[in-house]
Amino acid sequence: MLPNDSELMPMLRQRVFSALLGDVLDKMGFLHQFLPPEVRPLRDDMIVVGRAMPVLEVTLPEAADPLRKPFGLMLEALDDLKPLEVYVAAAGMPPYALWGVLMSTRAHQLGAAGAVMDGYSRDTAGILEVGMPVFSTGCYAQDQGPRGEVADFRVPVQFGRVRVAPGDLIFGDRDGVLVVPRAAEEECIRLALEKLEGENLVRVAIQNGMSTVEAFAKYGVM
Repeated sequence: MLPNDSELMPMLRQRVFSALLGDVLDKMGFLHQFLPPEVRPLRDDMIVVGRAMPVLEVTLPEAADPLRKPFGLMLEALDDLKPLEVYVAAAGMPPYALWGVLMSTRAHQLGAAGAVMDGYSRDTAGILEVGMPVFSTGCYAQDQGPRGEVADFRVPVQFGRVRVAPGDLIFGDRDGVLVVPRAAEEECIRLALEKLEGENLVRVAIQNGMSTVEAFAKYGVM
């Protein structure tokens, strides 16, 4: 049985990495769990680990009602973040920013684990100062206000080829962001820790002169 999230998330941050979890998910038959490769951390040392709080963003037509409620449900979604949750915005890479420094400030205050955008972020210097792990497709200052809004949150969303459900495990580092379905996470984490031990043995064996062919034959890991 896995420990509670307050113990699990720091352990994963310290011990695993995206490639390790991705390899295990592949072997488990989950072949499309990485978000698009364009989704990158604002700073290479950022790691995001937490529970998905999916958010559905929609782009508005140019003739949208100027008197509509600004941002749709974005403010409600942001205020609903719980400790160790990740704001995961599915948006289809629209031409405006989905996240900024004020959102980071509020999310940090609520104890959220980070934010992952299917699109741009802005206010980069301010976000880095807050220290919130933010992953996006790039930095672009154009505002979402007149261009998009949050239509719903805490609902399953499609992010690239990945279905993200509320409560799924999100793990991201400089090599990518992936989604571990909640029903598969216990087995995935167990196998990942086992694989990590095997990789460490292989690394030592190769450092001591063993060939990769011999190492793979002996340990079954590469």
